[in-house]
Amino acid sequence: MKTMIIALLLAAVPAATFAQTPTAQSSRKLREPDVVFVPTPQAAVDGMLAMAKVGKNDVLFDLGSGDGRIPITAAKKFGTRSVGIDINPERIAEANAKAKEAGVTNLVEFRNEDLFEVDFSSATVVTLYLLPQLNLKLRPKLLSSLKPGTRIVSHAFDMSDWKPEREETFEGRTVYLWTVPKR
Repeated sequence: MKTMIIALLLAAVPAATFAQTPTAQSSRKLREPDVVFVPTPQAAVDGMLAMAKVGKNDVLFDLGSGDGRIPITAAKKFGTRSVGIDINPERIAEANAKAKEAGVTNLVEFRNEDLFEVDFSSATVVTLYLLPQLNLKLRPKLLSSLKPGTRIVSHAFDMSDWKPEREETFEGRTVYLWTVPKR
């Protein structure tokens, strides 16, 4: 049902809404976004960070970071160094403004990049709020790029046959946790 709702939202948004323009962080035109921006409610953000046991020694990458609420919350509450990746430059501008307002620009960086092309191998925690097919497309890169022990937390969508270690609900929002296994 959630997938159908998001798919309907995607179909209703004109492609011109996501027109990409080069930014200081990106000198090439990026492809169209795979999803529309739907913010993760704060209760789910807090739950995701708690499930991942985020701390000040972690490096968090939020893939599809939208307005930056997950990296900003991790920085504010835990002193976590965080990187948000989003393909939409409007979301990057919004996230940078919110990080400045929150006083965490020393801990948070937002990059206008394609999450399928970015190097996130330095992450100790990865957060996601993508569609199921995008989680599955990203899964091989997560497993091959991330160090064993890295925590992956997804809001709303699982990874099919890779069963989560934990599944919890926060104010009606399901959150999944995996840990990258030893190779």
